[in-house]
Amino acid sequence: MYLYHYYDSTIGPFKSLTAISPDEARAVLDEIKNTRPNSQSATRHDKYVQYRRNCEAILRTECAKKGIITERVSPHYMVVEHSPWLSTWFENSTFIRIPIEEFDVRKLSFTYGDSMPTFSDAFTDGKEYRKQLYTYEEILGIIEKYGLPQDWNDDGAHGPERYIEVHVWSDDVIGRYLY
Repeated sequence: MYLYHYYDSTIGPFKSLTAISPDEARAVLDEIKNTRPNSQSATRHDKYVQYRRNCEAILRTECAKKGIITERVSPHYMVVEHSPWLSTWFENSTFIRIPIEEFDVRKLSFTYGDSMPTFSDAFTDGKEYRKQLYTYEEILGIIEKYGLPQDWNDDGAHGPERYIEVHVWSDDVIGRYLY
């Protein structure tokens, strides 16, 4: 299994709006809207960072319940395997691919789909992976049962799950890929 991180090659990998102050995040989003209007990030609403921070608080709470080690307040985001849809998010799109074996899986959590819709009250379809955070071992069972979302829902026609989101709660591996 490989974990992928998509990013704009002119900005660099593993940049996080929730790892900086709200004022800095607002300024970054404003700059993206002005300089990269065709990127996915340019379409984010004004409360995006607030919503993402709230979601991360839920993730940390769920991690604590499952014994997942969280060394960071804001995780690094990756996805399980290649996501054709995510590869279109950036004007100068590129990616980093890291084998799962490089990570301490006790410092990873997973949601079947993006964590924001996963924990949103907007989706009430009763799917078992709604409002669920998984350990590595648990996500393997969910993948066995449902497959990878990008294989059956890359266009989003069947719901919000288009990939499996990975939350990397440590800088141990990521630090080797920063520049």
